[in-house]
Amino acid sequence: MGRERIVKVLIDGATSDLTFTYLVPAEYQLSSGQRVRVPLRKRGAIGTVTSMEVIETDTLKYSLKPILGVVSADSFLTEGLLKLAEWISNFYLTPIETVIRTMLPKPSRGGEEKRKTVKFVELSAEPDEEVLASFTARQKKQKEALLSLRELGPVSLAEVTGAHAISRPVLKALEARGLICFVDRIVARDPLSAVEYIESEALTLNDEQRVVLDRVFESTRRVEQGEKIKPILLYGVTGSGKTEVYLQAIQKTVEAGKGAIVLVPEIALTPQTADRFKRRFAKIKDQVAILHSNLSEGERHDEWRKVLDQKARIVIGARSAIFSPVENLGLIVVDEEHENSYKQDTSPRYQARDIAVVRGQIEGCPVLLGSATPSLESWNNVLRGKYELGTMRLRIDDRKLPLIRVIDMRNEGRKSQSGPTILSTRLRNSMEERLARGEQTILFLNRRGFARNILCPECGYVANCRHCSTTMTVHRKDDRLVCHICGFSQLTPSRCPECSGRSIVNAGYGTERVEEILRQVFTAAKIARVDTDTMRKKGQLRETLDAFRAKKIDILLGTQMIAKGLHFPNVTLVGILNADVGLYIPDFRAGERTFQLLTQVAGRAGRGELEGEVVVQTYTPHHPSIQFARHHDFDGFADYELAMRRQFKHPPFSHLALITSRSVHLERAEFSLKTLHARLKRNLAPEISLTDPLPSPLVKSHDQWRFQIVLKSSGARKLATHIREVMRELTFPDDVVVTVDIDPYSMS
Repeated sequence: MGRERIVKVLIDGATSDLTFTYLVPAEYQLSSGQRVRVPLRKRGAIGTVTSMEVIETDTLKYSLKPILGVVSADSFLTEGLLKLAEWISNFYLTPIETVIRTMLPKPSRGGEEKRKTVKFVELSAEPDEEVLASFTARQKKQKEALLSLRELGPVSLAEVTGAHAISRPVLKALEARGLICFVDRIVARDPLSAVEYIESEALTLNDEQRVVLDRVFESTRRVEQGEKIKPILLYGVTGSGKTEVYLQAIQKTVEAGKGAIVLVPEIALTPQTADRFKRRFAKIKDQVAILHSNLSEGERHDEWRKVLDQKARIVIGARSAIFSPVENLGLIVVDEEHENSYKQDTSPRYQARDIAVVRGQIEGCPVLLGSATPSLESWNNVLRGKYELGTMRLRIDDRKLPLIRVIDMRNEGRKSQSGPTILSTRLRNSMEERLARGEQTILFLNRRGFARNILCPECGYVANCRHCSTTMTVHRKDDRLVCHICGFSQLTPSRCPECSGRSIVNAGYGTERVEEILRQVFTAAKIARVDTDTMRKKGQLRETLDAFRAKKIDILLGTQMIAKGLHFPNVTLVGILNADVGLYIPDFRAGERTFQLLTQVAGRAGRGELEGEVVVQTYTPHHPSIQFARHHDFDGFADYELAMRRQFKHPPFSHLALITSRSVHLERAEFSLKTLHARLKRNLAPEISLTDPLPSPLVKSHDQWRFQIVLKSSGARKLATHIREVMRELTFPDDVVVTVDIDPYSMS
C-alpha cells in the first residue's frame, strides 16, 4: 500500500470550468494557488492548483497522469483568494476560471511569467595587482574601465555605456580575458521612481477621529480573540480627516506584521492618495504598491510582484487591487465606498466594496468603509445592524463646511439674448473676487467636449452615431463629432446633411466650450482643464494637480476626475455649472448619484484656513437631491430616499438581476431574450418578480442591438440559483451574447 500526492487543477480557458486531478511527482513541492503544466488529451495545458491532498494509492479506481511541470515556484493565489474566487463565481454567475484570470495580472496568466530583464555588467573576480599590472600601455582604456567597474559594482550595461562612457569593444575585451561577465537580471518597473518622498509625521487626532480609530483597533483585538466582527462604515463629512484615520490604522497594522489594502474609486484619486501613503511610509522602501489601470501591464505586474514577494505590505489601487495576494491581511479600507466605479462592467461583474467585505470575512480582518455620502446599501446595513457606524461630523480644526448657494438658471436664461447662460452673474462675480485675492477656484461640469450636439433649426436634424443609439458630441479642437459610447468620430459638417441649411448650431455645452469662455472672460487668469480629452499623456494628471497645488493655476475646470478626494487648501470657491446633468435619466439611483456628486464637489471648497463658498447652477432648484445637498443634510436625504425605495421595493430592499441579450441582428437578440424569458417564467418562485422583455435604454451600442429583462427578489442567492438552473439548459446562437449582472449599478 502506497501514498501519493494528488492535486486538482483548474484548466485555463476562455469559458472553461474544467477541473482535473493529477499526480504530483516527488520532485515537486506544490501548494494551492500555484500555476502548473499538465497533460490534457494529446496536448499540454496550463492551469491553477485549487487543492492538494495525500491519498492511498489502492483507493484509486483509475490511473492518474502526473503534472508536467510548474510555471512558477510561487503560489500566485492565497487560500483566501481561492475561497473568494469561488464565492464570486457562485454569486455573480461567472465561470471560476474567468474570476481567477481577473485576479492575476496579464504577464502571469500564460505558460511563463513575463518579467523584465536587464543586462548587467559585473566583475568575474576582484582584480589583484598581478591582473592590473598585466595591462599594456595600449590597453589603458581597459584598465581604467576595470577600475571603474570595481568602484561601481554590478551596473546595467546601458548605464556603463551611457553615463560612464565605456565602449562595448572595451567591455568585450575584458570579457574575453575573463575579467567581467554579462548577467541578465530581473528588474522591477516602479511607476513612481522619479518622485522623491520625504517622510511625514502622524497628525494629532481630534476626539471624533480617535473614537473611530479605537473602534478599528477594537475590531482587530476581537479578531485575534477569535470573535466575529462587523464591517465599520465611517461617515465623515468632507474635510473631517478620514485619510489620517486610514493612515494611522494602517501604521498600526503594519507594525503588527500584517498587510493592508486601500481601495480608491478613481485613477484621479490615486496620485494624491499614493503620495500621502508614500510619504508616511517613506522610511521603508517599496512598502507601498500602487495598482491601477493607468499603469502599463509591466508596471502593474511588478507592483503586484512586490506584494506577492511580501516586500510591499500596503496596496493602494482601484477595484482590482482587492485581489492583491497580501499574506496575513490585517485591514481593508474602501475610500469613497459609495462610488459607482467600484462596480465592474465586464465579466465578472463584481462590486469591489462588497468583495472587500467578503474578503474581510474570509481573511478575518477589519473592513473600514469611508465616505462623506455613504451608499444607501451601506447605510441600510447600519440601520439593520449588519455594519457598525463611526461618525465624524466636524471638519478638522473646527473649519466650517462651505456655504452653498443655489442659482436658478431659469432666471439667468431670461436675461440672456444669446443662447444658454454658462456662468451666472453670481458665479462670475465670485470668481473675480477670488482672483483679486489670489485664491483659487474649481469649476465642475460632468460633460466633456465643446457642445452636446449639433442641431439644424430649419429641419430639426441632430447628429446621431451610426453605431449606437445616441447623439454625437462636438469637439471643437479636433473639429469632429465623437460618440462617447463607441468612440466613432467624423468631421463636423459645415451645413446640414439633411437639408443643406447653413444655420446649423451647437446645442448645449461641455468642458471644452466652458474653457473657451473662461479664457475670454478672465484673460489674466491661468486656467487648466482636466478631463479624458486633455489628460491623455501618462503623468499629465499628476503634473496638473501639482501645478494647481503650487498655485500656478487659478481656475481648475474638470469633470468627475476633480470631484472627489482632492485636497487644495487655497480653493475657496467651487462652481457646479449644471447640477441637472444625470438627474433625469431612467435610473432609480439618479437622485442618489446627484446628491453624492454635489456634496463631494462642494467638499473641495474651504479645506484650508479660509472659508469656502459653493455656487450650484440648476434649472430645478427645488429638487430634493439639490436641497438636501445645499444643507449638507445626508441624514435627511437618506431618510427621504430610503422611504421611496422601500415603497417601490428598490435596492437596498431587494436585489436585482439584469439580463441583457445583444447581437448585430435585432431579431435574434429579441427572440433569444424572449425565449429565455419564457423559461425563467416557469417555476418562478413567488418572491421573485420578472419584467417583460424590453429594448434597453441604450438600445444599440457598438453596432449591436440590446434587449433586457430584470428580475427582483429579496435574496440575491435565490435569483442566482433560479437563473443558473435555467441558463444551464439553454444555448444561444453564436452571434447572440447574453450577460447576467447581479446587483447592477447601471440599468442601461
